[in-house]
Amino acid sequence: MKKIFFFLAVLGFLMIDKADACTNFLITKGATADGSVIVSYNADSHVLFGELYYWPAADWPAGSKLDIYDWDTGKYLGKIDQVPHTYRVVGNMNENQVIIGETTYGGRSDLQEQKEATIDYGSLIYVTLQRARTARDAIRIMAELMDKYGYASEGESFSIADPNEVWIMEVIGKGEYEKGAVWVAVRIPDGYVSAHANQARITTFDYQKQNKWDDPNATVFNSPDVISFARKLGYKGSDKDFSFSDFYAPVNFEGARFCEIRVWSFFKSINKNFRQNKAYFEYASGKKIEHARKLANGDKNVNNFCTNRMPLFIKPDHKLTVHEVMNLMRDHLEGTPLDMSMDIGAGPWHMPYRPRPLVWKCCGKKYFNERATATQQTGFTFVAQARSWLPNEIGGLFWFGVDDAANTVYVPIYVGIKRPPESYRQGNGSMIKWSDNAAFWVFNLVSNLAYYRYDSIHPIIEKYQQELENKYIAYTPAVDLAANTLYDKDPDLARDFLTDYSTCTADNTVKFWTDLFHFLFMKFKDFNIMKSQGMKLLDNGNHKDIPPYPYQPGYSQQFYKIIVDQTGNKFLYPEDKKKEKH
Repeated sequence: MKKIFFFLAVLGFLMIDKADACTNFLITKGATADGSVIVSYNADSHVLFGELYYWPAADWPAGSKLDIYDWDTGKYLGKIDQVPHTYRVVGNMNENQVIIGETTYGGRSDLQEQKEATIDYGSLIYVTLQRARTARDAIRIMAELMDKYGYASEGESFSIADPNEVWIMEVIGKGEYEKGAVWVAVRIPDGYVSAHANQARITTFDYQKQNKWDDPNATVFNSPDVISFARKLGYKGSDKDFSFSDFYAPVNFEGARFCEIRVWSFFKSINKNFRQNKAYFEYASGKKIEHARKLANGDKNVNNFCTNRMPLFIKPDHKLTVHEVMNLMRDHLEGTPLDMSMDIGAGPWHMPYRPRPLVWKCCGKKYFNERATATQQTGFTFVAQARSWLPNEIGGLFWFGVDDAANTVYVPIYVGIKRPPESYRQGNGSMIKWSDNAAFWVFNLVSNLAYYRYDSIHPIIEKYQQELENKYIAYTPAVDLAANTLYDKDPDLARDFLTDYSTCTADNTVKFWTDLFHFLFMKFKDFNIMKSQGMKLLDNGNHKDIPPYPYQPGYSQQFYKIIVDQTGNKFLYPEDKKKEKH
């Protein structure tokens, strides 16, 4: 049996799968300008429809069962026991201000499939949100669900937070060896930030023989067999040298360049010392992944772990605002050597996106595109705030957007709402069903138009995006105050108020964005740029709805030079050909 385990362990190391979807930023209350806890999430998938999930609180009869369907595919996985009471969930946040996000890292291929398991990673999130009172409560519930029902997904990193704490939890199944999963959860120190983006990031940790769930000083939780199971698969070192990520999901070129680079870009934006440390860029760009003979503590590196990893968390140079986090979710590696808007792949209009596949072949060689935080295949995105100084109904503020984070608008949705806005409601459209007032399709109309002429269209989108978000953020203190005043008299009336505000703001944003699409489509039709003022196209002064002659800028001189270099004299004017002969 030991020989079989070892053989499969080696096979697992040789077949690491690197997913390339989703990005999370985790910001503790001591690192934010207003003292809120913030978790952000870009949910990236080419088949994920962006909509606002909503489950009302409910009571369930004894013996009730819950059907589980795989979040990615909709495949029925089985039934689990229902609990007597479930909490209201709005998106990825519940009525207790518990927040859960995720990124998939895949990990060892021999641990990615557990055929009889009932709980996939998506169900793990949303079932737990319906049951958890706090972040550490969520970690415990997730562990119990995986133990009891098995784990049906690949390796996952989870962001788990409440109004007071932020945790990162990393999970990987036990494959067909055993039922369930191994995992470790680490609390991010107050005043610090963390991030993960499809590469497991927890390395060494203070192993707990027994989890002390009620100890407020606890900073680590883990499955009891997280190290002993690794030994069955071939781990050779001491317990203190054990690295969760380096054993269960070792970093390789793809894990660095496609995944860790997004963490690097976030960290370098908020910490000068990190930004100036060239070694971190060398690692995150995949240029230098070191496997030194000795670990940092002097022990021999008997498992060949990576020895130049980035830190799990850093302290920002300044306290972050919620709007700053929103804009950090829109990163395309601008201002770095990997800036996606600067190479020939960006086309004549500097588009910071690339058509998939991420990895491609040409002339018998393998190439790749960059993978940034903001991407075209985002289904939905959020920046969730948990605010400890307000009642939960008001304190939980879920800033929600659909489609590409760089071209969306984050709208404020309070967790106290009684119903979701119609334009973001589950079932209003799908990936194969059009709906004129579905936020997802409206924002996709604008985004996909922007990709056609990005450097001209995106600045207009950004102008209105920033104006709307700044307005909603400026409204927030007044909305909080009004809701809190009502809450003191009648909590139910406060919820009505928050429902009306969230619904009107969200639906009006979608209406505004529909009008923006109409304006942009007319302004940039047929490669022209029509003259306009605000969101109104101008006429020629004769009041007959005939516009002035449009601006026709053509390509940039840089791109014209590329055409000439590739076509030679094919398009050269005859008189200039004659000049060349002389």
